Amino acid sequence: MKIMTLKPRMSEKTYALSQEKNVYVFDVPKDANKTTVAHAVKQQFGVKVTDVNITNIKGKSKRTVRRGGRPIAGRQSDVKKAYVVLDSKDSIPVFAAVEEAEKKAEKAAKKEAK
Repeated sequence: MKIMTLKPRMSEKTYALSQEKNVYVFDVPKDANKTTVAHAVKQQFGVKVTDVNITNIKGKSKRTVRRGGRPIAGRQSDVKKAYVVLDSKDSIPVFAAVEEAEKKAEKAAKKEAK
């Protein structure tokens, strides 16, 4: 079995999913399936995977106009995403930097209030 490295998706929506439902979102290769993603998450982060859902997002069509006035059509690349649900006891420190920044901001606000 080929070992794949998973790239987490960093957005407000994925942060909310990780906080509320313990769901983490990763960009995965086109040939990945649910079992390979679950195995990769387990190996890479050492957590217990409960469920995996995979979706294919088609790239959008884009049009630009060149200097001569000729329009050019292009496409963004397709993306395959995996939504990984972890056991309630486990978590992945993907957004650790965001949480640290929030704690620092709270401490600074408390300091100013005094």
